[in-house]
Amino acid sequence: MRSNRGFRTMDSELQGRAAHIAAIRERAEAEMKAIGIDEAFIDNLVETFYGRVLAHPELGPVFDARLAGRWPEHMEKMKSFWSAVAFRNGAYGGKPVQAHSGVANMTPELFPKWLTLFAATLDDIAPSEEAKAWFMATADRIARSLTLSLFYNPALRPVTQARLNTRLE
Repeated sequence: MRSNRGFRTMDSELQGRAAHIAAIRERAEAEMKAIGIDEAFIDNLVETFYGRVLAHPELGPVFDARLAGRWPEHMEKMKSFWSAVAFRNGAYGGKPVQAHSGVANMTPELFPKWLTLFAATLDDIAPSEEAKAWFMATADRIARSLTLSLFYNPALRPVTQARLNTRLE
């Protein structure tokens, strides 16, 4: 009998976690809807932004060298990524740091250019100022995280709090 009680407790905990996750997703969907974000916007954002990336004189060659012949798969992966971030729906299961490791000609100086292009894309297509602010804050965190993960070597250059607090520009 004791073992049944243990299973019931574990089952209750799992149901509680599932309900908690569902509540997080529902809240995220409501927050995104309130600022005009839906899956159609994310599709448009990814398609528009990466079209501009390809046309960019510095970003285009780096991305295209890595993704030549695999752009459709990359676009779907980026749509899943942004959907997972915005709606907290678990749609993305990749490893961004590993995906960006070893990319030929990627430098820390490209990340501010990526952010500038992302901001310009949002200026053109974001459904609201709140949507633009949310996506820019998120993109900025992602750029900082990738920059630190890919290029920071504590033996060569310590990161100061002031540098961490300075937005990539």
